[in-house]
Amino acid sequence: MPARARLPRMNVAFHKPMSLQDFLAWESGQALRHEFDGTAPVAMTGGTAAHAALQRNLAIAIGGRLRGQPCRFFGSDLKVEVAGSIRYPDGFVVCGPVDPRSTLLREPVVVFEVLSTSTAGTDRITKNHEYAATPSIRRYVMLEQDRVAATIFARAGEDWVGHVLRADAVLDMPEIGLSLPLAELYEGLDPLPDPED
Repeated sequence: MPARARLPRMNVAFHKPMSLQDFLAWESGQALRHEFDGTAPVAMTGGTAAHAALQRNLAIAIGGRLRGQPCRFFGSDLKVEVAGSIRYPDGFVVCGPVDPRSTLLREPVVVFEVLSTSTAGTDRITKNHEYAATPSIRRYVMLEQDRVAATIFARAGEDWVGHVLRADAVLDMPEIGLSLPLAELYEGLDPLPDPED
């Protein structure tokens, strides 16, 4: 019988994907916020002054218009569950009842993300697919940080249809009964001029 060759030992760590329930339990003990991509935690990074200003303007413009209405605006302090992932959108609107002690909300109707160089790929592709796969989400608004422009995806029957808004456009959100000039969300900022002007 021929001798067997002995294979070298390899120290390779195989990580088992984390479950959603395990992530939620783990994150509750963390000092910093993390998103969950369906298999592992992803640390949240800091933003720019422009990013913070856009978040503030969203809260004022959308939140203010929804006062006294059944739909409510929430900022990035709360997380949402979408397609098996956990995300902290820059803003979102929920139209159902909300437990005031909840840190995780389900069934957002409109979701807002402010694009940055480090997250634009995830926002445009990964999160776009997750939001499209979440039936409650009717509209996804991606705001450019350096110019007055937005990419919008919205449900049209069974389709998820995208279009681009320029500086002079009106952002229509019939799902929550609102329309506002896109430029209002950029108040106090000095974005680059529109290259089409």
